[in-house]
Parts: sequence; C-alpha cells; structure tokens
Amino acid sequence: MNELFADLPLDDLKVLELGQLIAGPYCGQVLADFGAQVVKIEPPGKGDAMRQWGQTDADGDPLWWNVLGRNKRSLTLDLRQPDGQALLRRLAAEADVVIENFRPGTMERWGLDYATLSADNPGLIMVRVTGFGQDGPYASRAGFASVCEAMGGLRYVSGYPDRPPVRVGISLGDTLAGVHGAMGALIALHQRERTGRGQVVDSAIFESVMAMMESLIPDYARAGKIRERSGSFLPRIAPSNAYPARDGREVIIGANQDSVFRRLCEAMGQPTLADHPDYASHRARGDNQAAIDDLVAAWTAHHDAQQIVDLLADAGVPAGLVYTAKDMLDDPHIKAREAIVEVTDRRGAPLPMQNVFPRLSATPGRVRHVGPALGEHTDSVLKDWLAMDDASIAALRLSAIL
Repeated sequence: MNELFADLPLDDLKVLELGQLIAGPYCGQVLADFGAQVVKIEPPGKGDAMRQWGQTDADGDPLWWNVLGRNKRSLTLDLRQPDGQALLRRLAAEADVVIENFRPGTMERWGLDYATLSADNPGLIMVRVTGFGQDGPYASRAGFASVCEAMGGLRYVSGYPDRPPVRVGISLGDTLAGVHGAMGALIALHQRERTGRGQVVDSAIFESVMAMMESLIPDYARAGKIRERSGSFLPRIAPSNAYPARDGREVIIGANQDSVFRRLCEAMGQPTLADHPDYASHRARGDNQAAIDDLVAAWTAHHDAQQIVDLLADAGVPAGLVYTAKDMLDDPHIKAREAIVEVTDRRGAPLPMQNVFPRLSATPGRVRHVGPALGEHTDSVLKDWLAMDDASIAALRLSAIL
C-alpha cells in the first residue's frame, strides 16, 4: 500500500474523479481526506478550471485548488477522443467509484455510461452530481449552485424581508451535493458488500439543498405557511440573534430555551424578566420577539464583545463572536483541536487550511498534501493501475491523449 494512503479508513478504495469545478470534486475531496486513492482526470494542457479560481498568493498562484485538490492524484486524459475514452474504460474496470458531474448525456455520448462501465466491473459505483438530476424535464439544463439553491428553497429564506434574496458567501449547494454524493457512495459500497454489485448515486444540487430545508415543505402543505426571509433571526425563536457590543463587534446569543433564557436574565442583572408573562415561555417570547431583542441589545451595547462572551460562557448561555479567517487562526480552541492544519505547499512553504472532518477516534482522516500539479501522477497511475510501460505512455502522450 502506498504510504500516502496507508492506515486510513478508505485506503483500499480506488476512485476516479471526472468532475470539474466544485460539486463533483468536493465529493472526491471528502473521500480522499479519508484515504481513498482519488485519481482526478483532467483535460491535458488546462486542467480543472478550479486551478484558476479564487484568491492568489504573492507568487500569483491560486490558493483554492490547494484545498479542493488536496490528497488527490492528477492524471491528464482527453475524454473527447476515442482513445482517451478507451483508456478511461480500462481505468474504470479497476476502480471502486467513478465520480462525474458533467451535464446528463455527456457520459453516454462518450461511451462511458454506467451500463458500459459496469459491464466490465459489476461492482462499480458511479456518483453522478448535477444541478437537476439524471431525469425529469429539467435534467438537461445547466445547473450552477446559485440557480439550484434558489430552486431548493434556500435563496427565498436568505436575507431580509424588504430586500431581494441573498446568497451565502460560499457555494453551499455545490458542497452539499458533494457531501451527499460521498455519503451515497459509502452507502452503495456497504450494499455492495452484501450483493457484490454496484449502482448509480444520483446527487442533484437542488435536492441536496432541499433536503436541508427543515420543515419548510410540510409547513406549507399542512399549515399553509410559507417561511419568509427574516434577516439575522428565525421568526418566533427568541432571543436568538446578533447583538451589538460596545466595541463595535457583534455577539451571537442563543437563549430561546426556557432554562437558558433564565440564565441570560440573571447574567444581565435582570432576573425578574424570566418570570414576566411576556417572556416566561417559548411561545410568549416568540410573540414578543422584537421587544426581547431590544432588551438584550440594550444590555450588550454597554459591554465589549469578548466580555459578553466570557460572562455568558460562565453563565451557561450559548454565545460567540462572528469570526473571520483571522479570528479562526488566532482562536485557542481551534488551535487546541487542530481544526486548522498547516500543510506544505508545492514550493515547500507552510499553508494553513481547514482540517479533515468529521473526526474519527480510531481512524481519522488527514491532509497528506495540497492539490497536485496538473498531470503530476499520470505516469505513476497508469503504471500502478494498468501496468503500462514507458513506451506505451509515451505513445499516448505523443498522440495528445495524455
């Protein structure tokens, strides 16, 4: 076993990642973080567009790729050429999982559909990540996370009621679809242990978002209620909001449970508020949400943010600061848990990034290396997986297949 993958819980899995941008590759990242041998298939010469996205460092190199491509191996292969498709079929015959996030029908046109690949490898699992899924009237549409977050209900409830919907500052729909794709792959692998056969995992971005929308659908179907945008709080959940501190920062406080609200009132020096009929129960506080938020805000405005957090921590009231990346890097709890890890980049310099999650007590994942250079592992993968010799690899490269 290659030492980069040894002793990790998925170190016996071989994965081909044909995806691009975020959704499919995030699925590959999750599997790679726990040791799966994820081989990223990229177009020769240019690679995944994510190699060019995001902020750059002082040398002009994009930083995002170091995270999204971490723990993977890069193999260049032109899937638009018949010889490239034939080589992919040989690789898929050796794989446990294939991840792809092309528009539906693309893999079929290339002769790389599940029926074809599984004919040579009945245990193969194919994870197909798209905007709208593999069937239905919208299947053929292009589907970026922004559009699919809107269809899945997230955009409608995000923001303030007097303004247009807003987006979260990350591509949340893409990463949710990637996580669900990885979860589906592991479920399919477990089923394969029983039957010996693989299957297709269909992870649509809009459904991945919709799955996280709590009771939004039955709220309307049964009670006729449409959840609306409410800004920094949830309607009728109080007090639970962002409150201003004296030093200009904001503190998130969640004290909507009866016993926790009582502790907040005591910490505020106003213990009788907990017994006031307008605030004594969850429903009463919901009915008087604006009033209770004003009371809490009037108290926080007379204290610095860290002072509030420390006081409420001692009182057993959930509270915290609104962190930036700088705050995360400086925080002692994040340091103690090693939630951020330093990885050596391709130039040999340390690069902090978020660590692998979730944590496993016996077989945790780990970041072994940053995103690879384009085609860095082409030769080694073809030799390891297909026992190809140097001459055969050279011939493919000469014909622009690799």
